[in-house]
Amino acid sequence: MLLDGENWSRRFAEIKREAWRLETLPQYLVPQEDKEFSAFREGRPPTPYTDSAYTERVRRQKAEGKRNGRVHIVTQPLSDYLRFEFSRYYTAHALAGDNIRILDVTSRLNPLEGVQDFWMFDQAEVVLMNYEANGTQINREVFEGDVSRFIEYQRTAIAESVPFEEYVNGGHPA
Repeated sequence: MLLDGENWSRRFAEIKREAWRLETLPQYLVPQEDKEFSAFREGRPPTPYTDSAYTERVRRQKAEGKRNGRVHIVTQPLSDYLRFEFSRYYTAHALAGDNIRILDVTSRLNPLEGVQDFWMFDQAEVVLMNYEANGTQINREVFEGDVSRFIEYQRTAIAESVPFEEYVNGGHPA
């Protein structure tokens, strides 16, 4: 089943314990980010980031004892998009309560090589995020089957990664 609109938004609104994401791409082409990303690449100062529906939801769910998290797999040097995403979104999202972690595989084997982007809800439902090679989203697709391998991917990703704040403050350029 493909997801969009209200069916997609509801997944986040109805979590009981956790929404978690694996991100594997060096860039995501998101039309609503075009203007800010262009400004970033041109060295122009960005429009100050303000709370979004995402940060408000993360903050509220954290207060309710629910978790939101992600691991992003990266290599150095970071792409322009990753430097933009780190500076524009990740800092604000982490402050709101999003548990963002970075798995840098520049000088090591990627323990999740070949695993595609996905969201997992309450370790019970997986939504595969399908992208073109350039980061343009094709669709979101509910995974039909046993989610145990995705739970293991999550465990591996968390165990092998470091918190976002540690990554950007630990000598890794962002």
